[in-house]
Amino acid sequence: MLTTIHTAYTDTRADDLAWALGREPLPSLATLDLELAGASVQLRVLGASHQVLFSALGDSCSETVACMPGSNTPLPLGVSKRLGRFDYEFAARVETLSAGSFTGRAQELLALVAEHPYGLAATFPGDPNAFTALLAQRRGHQVHWRTWHAYPQERRLVVTRTRIGVHSPSASDRVGAGSDVMFGS
Repeated sequence: MLTTIHTAYTDTRADDLAWALGREPLPSLATLDLELAGASVQLRVLGASHQVLFSALGDSCSETVACMPGSNTPLPLGVSKRLGRFDYEFAARVETLSAGSFTGRAQELLALVAEHPYGLAATFPGDPNAFTALLAQRRGHQVHWRTWHAYPQERRLVVTRTRIGVHSPSASDRVGAGSDVMFGS
């Protein structure tokens, strides 16, 4: 799904992004609600970037990558944590591209996410390459999502990758190889 947000960028530099787990839902400008293998996933575009709300097995967590006033947690290169019943892994990188490469990459990503049934992309006014995009999918007994935050004025692309799954091996052993139930008993 592709939408145009009718508000100005809140985060205008890639270096302004911060990462947080467990924040309350922030006001969103666009959302996409998904059910993936027994888990509820809500992809959210914020004026300040993105938030993903995840719940399964009666537990929930949130991931926020955004400009957050007062936050002192910069965007990490990688995080691996246990969150209750879940194993959570996060990775981020920043790509700096040439002007021509940036435009081509931005348009490829927007097309990919806009046409994907589990994708949400939002462009911001002022530049067709200013966007936030999120794409979720199930892989085996895990849910994955990727995000892209484009900063055309810097020709920088912030790319994140997240994986979340049940911690206990016994929980995944109870799910059959061909089952659509990710977190079922």
